[in-house]
Amino acid sequence: MRLSVRRGRSPLYALTLAVAVGSAALLAGCGGDDDGDGDGGTPASKYSAEIRRTAMGVPHIKAADWGGAGYGYGYAQAQDDLCTIANSMLTFRGERARFFGADAVVPFQGTIGQPKNIDSDFYHRHVLNDEVMQRFVAAQPDKLKQMVAGFAAGYNRYVRDIKAGADSTAHAACRNEAWVVPVTDTDIFRRMYAAHFAAGYSNFVAQIANATAPAAASPTMASAARVKVAAATAAAAGKSRAAPRSRDGAPHPLTIATAHLPDFQVGGNDGVGSNMIGFGTAATGDASPLLFGNPHWYWRGPDRFYQAHLTVPGELNVAGASFLAQPIVLIGYNDNLAWSHTVSAARRYGLFQLTLSPGDPTSYQRDGAAVKMTARAITVQVKQGDGSVAPVSRTLYESQYGPIVNLGALNPALGWNTSTAFAIRDINGENFRVFRVWMRWSQAKTLEEFQTIQREESAIPWVNTVAVARGANQVWYADIGAMPNVSAAQLSSCATPLTTALSAALPRTPVLDGSKSSCDWQSDPDSKQPGALGPARMPSLLRDDYVLNSNDSYWLANTAAPLTGFPDILGPAGTSSISFRTRLAHLLAQGRLAGTDGYAGNKATSETVRALVLNSRTLTSELFRDQAVAMFCAPPTSITVNSDPATGETFSPARNVDPTEACAVLQAWDGKALLASRGAHLWDEFWTRAARIPEATLYAVPFSSADPLHTPRDLNPAVKTTLQQAFGAAIVRVQASGFAMNATRGETLFATRGSEKIPLFGGCGQPQGYYTVACALSRLDQGGYDLNTATSANSYLQVVRFPAGDVEAYTFLTFSQSDDAASAHYSDYTRAYSAGQWQKVPFSEADIAKDTAFSTKTISE
Repeated sequence: MRLSVRRGRSPLYALTLAVAVGSAALLAGCGGDDDGDGDGGTPASKYSAEIRRTAMGVPHIKAADWGGAGYGYGYAQAQDDLCTIANSMLTFRGERARFFGADAVVPFQGTIGQPKNIDSDFYHRHVLNDEVMQRFVAAQPDKLKQMVAGFAAGYNRYVRDIKAGADSTAHAACRNEAWVVPVTDTDIFRRMYAAHFAAGYSNFVAQIANATAPAAASPTMASAARVKVAAATAAAAGKSRAAPRSRDGAPHPLTIATAHLPDFQVGGNDGVGSNMIGFGTAATGDASPLLFGNPHWYWRGPDRFYQAHLTVPGELNVAGASFLAQPIVLIGYNDNLAWSHTVSAARRYGLFQLTLSPGDPTSYQRDGAAVKMTARAITVQVKQGDGSVAPVSRTLYESQYGPIVNLGALNPALGWNTSTAFAIRDINGENFRVFRVWMRWSQAKTLEEFQTIQREESAIPWVNTVAVARGANQVWYADIGAMPNVSAAQLSSCATPLTTALSAALPRTPVLDGSKSSCDWQSDPDSKQPGALGPARMPSLLRDDYVLNSNDSYWLANTAAPLTGFPDILGPAGTSSISFRTRLAHLLAQGRLAGTDGYAGNKATSETVRALVLNSRTLTSELFRDQAVAMFCAPPTSITVNSDPATGETFSPARNVDPTEACAVLQAWDGKALLASRGAHLWDEFWTRAARIPEATLYAVPFSSADPLHTPRDLNPAVKTTLQQAFGAAIVRVQASGFAMNATRGETLFATRGSEKIPLFGGCGQPQGYYTVACALSRLDQGGYDLNTATSANSYLQVVRFPAGDVEAYTFLTFSQSDDAASAHYSDYTRAYSAGQWQKVPFSEADIAKDTAFSTKTISE
């Protein structure tokens, strides 16, 4: 085992670390893994990598082969984020309850939400079971297997190092915990496979984990049960899904039973999103297109991004970001291509109503014949109150469609009873091609090759794509991936009273009768897996001006070329209004090309794009601030507030609020959420409440598909009293918070790092319509908007172009590279982001070597 360290470390440190590593290797017996060199001398290294670090701690990992690249990447991620990764591996292995107890919740916001440990354990043991993992791993390319094996070895190398005493001040929060242990290749693959389900199974964790079979009933009891189900069905019919909740966590005043339904979108109730724009050469004015990409994503936990650069000379040279404990760049760029993603509006899952066999609730009818469910007996070890560990067992079941899911919290008729059960099918359960796409993209050379790969694999799991390439005038948008194929005829012929009620609660989600094979998802002639749409029926667009997406459907990738005629499951196309953030995205792009946005010229240069995407405009203030102020700031100067529409709290006695100061603040506000903007929090609190008024009531001019960027618009004078109540409640919230009415955005919105509060800018994309997204779950009156709680905030940002002979990339990783408070990279990137200091990331070998923060470390074993 060899180690070299240079720059930033003393010779004594290097010697001490080398001794510690050598001791750990002997204890672990890792020498037996080395391949001999054939001459009886020093064994050849199985893995070797050079980890070069540049500004903000970004690792540039160089290795002679894919295994070595994975090895360096695993080691680097562990160096920076050991505690998060080790803790999260318990999640994917289904071992959380063993160490933290049954009822504690997963500590990080992520694509599975924050379920109880016991439910998380049973879900992951069930959905990521050994049989499916064997199939998934077997389907992967050899080079990916090599990279994953190297990643696990690199991570384990760091675990051995730190357990042996290396980096003595690092990762104090977890280094001595019993759950910080080595991982296997399968552990890494399990973590990768789990990410497939963000738009499907991951939103039903507790409902899958608690879907245990009812006791078998006698024929008489079964008949009675069917009567009860019929009654419950009638009660369920006609109900619709509740409106989304705000960061207050309070339900909409019109919440009904369907509020208990799992949220079908990525990120659960609050949702997550992203922005991306590709500018063609007609917009940039030179030979290079330009890409802006910015997922609004989690700031903590395993689903947060990690920035890196991976090089295998002659085979791979790609930079960008991946999730923690994943060795593949998911959003990024290589020598010739750059791409980004946003969460797609398309549905990736569906539900099937199963008619159960009389007397056997674990068998269901299909075309008149009984089909036995697959039983999976699972035992989870659970930490008890006295510190001991005891087993808890459940038997969970799977149909040919997918896992059984218990939706009884929505309505008793939707639970698993003796006559009916529901199964959930996620198209990505059988989609083993996902990482092959990103591997191939990381090596692609032209935009045409990029498009061909996307169509050939049709595997992207739940996101849209925008890509640009060297030498290409046009830019590419596509929502081409794994999607269910359900015909309009099936939606009609395969409906039952229960599926009809449930479909009303889950728009565009196929809910079908599972007793008939004719209701199975269909396969197109060019489908890449059974039951999937073929790429010929998925939307894409090439333009030389711009394409974009901000989480609305494919319909308006460019307003000059609406995309229509695609299956309903992909999302609405002109039938409903688009979000304020999407509207603002188009206005930003079009304002740039028209030269009307206040910046120099009319070209999408890197400098200008980097400025406009951080300018913290909010479309709701631009459209409605003056109208609202005119409504509720004219005399009388007192507002009587009876309740808070955001929380449902009633005030007894009613609050009498003087709006004079608040009105003056809004009138003086610059309408943005820059660090120094005063009053943005007041507008946000008001609009959070105003947006709860139904669209048809709130606006005077309704949505028109002929003018989607300017409708709906104008506040309806008929809702003046309701808006006054919303404004009064917003004032009450600000007063309760302790923040001044004219506090700056940087005072109210921040990221905490220890005792430090780093001021930040931006706001919520929904409902306020900020394009610069920074949306915290914490309430203003609970200490302010702390982005450590964020599920939807700017995360990894990149602006990439391809000047002749070069790759020009400016980036941010807003929350910084490391989870370790002792790391130099715990908050440095966050402070740079606060200051608006984009980082120009070196890509060539020469630029990496001359970076002022350059350091290098070679590891091998």
